[in-house]
Amino acid sequence: MIAHLRGKLIHKQPGQAIVEAAGVGYDVTISVPTFTALPSVGLEAALHIHTQVSEDQIALFGFMDREEKRLFERLITVSGVGPKLAIKMLSGLSPERTVQAIRGQDHAQLTRIPGVGKKLAERLVVELKDKLDDFAAPPVQSAVQGPAAEDVLSALVNLGYQRTAAEKAIQQAVAKDKTLAADFDGLFRGALKVIR
Repeated sequence: MIAHLRGKLIHKQPGQAIVEAAGVGYDVTISVPTFTALPSVGLEAALHIHTQVSEDQIALFGFMDREEKRLFERLITVSGVGPKLAIKMLSGLSPERTVQAIRGQDHAQLTRIPGVGKKLAERLVVELKDKLDDFAAPPVQSAVQGPAAEDVLSALVNLGYQRTAAEKAIQQAVAKDKTLAADFDGLFRGALKVIR
């Protein structure tokens, strides 16, 4: 079983990295946070690996962060969650937010992830809420509060803005005009003016 892989990064794209070690190129499925954290192609990369063996293939799933790997391995114990869906989940929500959503029984947050419906969100909560005690306590709540602000933050991050910059822009927009806090369109436009 491969548990760790270190070598030259010869290719990367969202969802995939190829790492060459001892003359062999390993094709590794990765999450978006791992893709973002990887160095440039040509440099050395080290990944924590989960090896999945099935009848027809051996698949490698790689993580820059050990906690993300541990959460991935916890997620795939839930019936209906395969490795590909677990990677998609960790790409849609950070490990901290995933743990927070499961512990807090936040079905709405979980169902925002493509591929996670209401029943699966409920199953995740039921099967995992008591099995995540060994994960760090959730971080302090985001400075961005309210459904409109959360949606604007998500939209800005999806457009490629850094999360911290997007949070600051939203806070500044609300500070200028308190009525924007509950108005998605107004808040989105206000945050875009600040962030540019």
